[in-house]
Amino acid sequence: MRVKFAMIIRSAGLGLVAALVAGTAGSAPANSDLQVLQRWKVGGAGTWDYLTLDAAGKRLFVSRSTRVDVISTDSGKVTGTIPNTLGVHGIALAEDTKRGYTSNGKADSVTVFDSDSLAVIREVKLAAHNPDAILYEPVGKHIFTFNGKSKDVTVLDASSLEVVATLAVPDKPEFAVDDGNGHIFVNIESEAGQMTVIDSRKLSVIRTFPLPGCATPSGLAIDKAHHRLFSVCDGKIMVVTDADTGKQVARVPVGEGPDAAAFDPKRGLVFSSNGDGTLTVVREESADRYSVQATVPTQRGARTMALDPATGKVYAVTADFGPPPAATPEQPHPRPVPVPDTFTVLVIGAR
Repeated sequence: MRVKFAMIIRSAGLGLVAALVAGTAGSAPANSDLQVLQRWKVGGAGTWDYLTLDAAGKRLFVSRSTRVDVISTDSGKVTGTIPNTLGVHGIALAEDTKRGYTSNGKADSVTVFDSDSLAVIREVKLAAHNPDAILYEPVGKHIFTFNGKSKDVTVLDASSLEVVATLAVPDKPEFAVDDGNGHIFVNIESEAGQMTVIDSRKLSVIRTFPLPGCATPSGLAIDKAHHRLFSVCDGKIMVVTDADTGKQVARVPVGEGPDAAAFDPKRGLVFSSNGDGTLTVVREESADRYSVQATVPTQRGARTMALDPATGKVYAVTADFGPPPAATPEQPHPRPVPVPDTFTVLVIGAR
């Protein structure tokens, strides 16, 4: 993701939000059935990025700079670690083969591990640069890494771990989702806002959709039944796209600094986790109509998340932050620094 832990978030005019929003029911109600139920203080060094939930195993996989921490969703305790994942961004789990894969942004590699024992099997070096999001496609049994610096997608055979394709995309790829029917959709983090569609069977780029009103899209979720895609964007906006036609069907206001999105098909809810310390809950009233159901207070910086569709719980992570360091020519706008040992998992659910 484009920002790995919560920091300074770019401001956007409220007038822009008002102009863009369509198909919504106005401002969010003050009350909600959702709230922060638990705060697990995990601590430890390192920043963070994507979360991946193993609902069946009751485990939360959390990227932590140089490792992946595996946290029990029963106890909130770290029960295992996948080490030596330098600059790790994402974690993909293959239930059918009992393997897991991490995208190591600073090492330009993928770490393959046994998803039961967490034992590392192999590290695969890539010719691409800064693999960020990572996805396992179970029909073709391929691993896709979405590479920020080289602006391309690497496709590996999940068994042999050989690179079988490299796909160029228009700009920096962000989060990606699979529709289970031969298509992978990936947000393209450009100021104009785009989404590229990949044929996961032929391993080729099919087309690129424009995302009007969606600058630098990051988080992406999918409603497979209704063929709808949810991209969260700068300017406090979520845009909804028809996955078949590329037509934009709705825009919904969300919090400031969104970085992840999730869809709960059982309850018909879309979530946006926002760096301003809120979780926006959007009700899917129909395939083309959406309204903000609630804005749930979380904690500053809790902008990455994972959803458990069985329970409806959302897991988000953040930490406390100190002041930013002094500006330098290399870093004219330094970010606030996480306070050591304050890394925390928030469990959000119905009270």
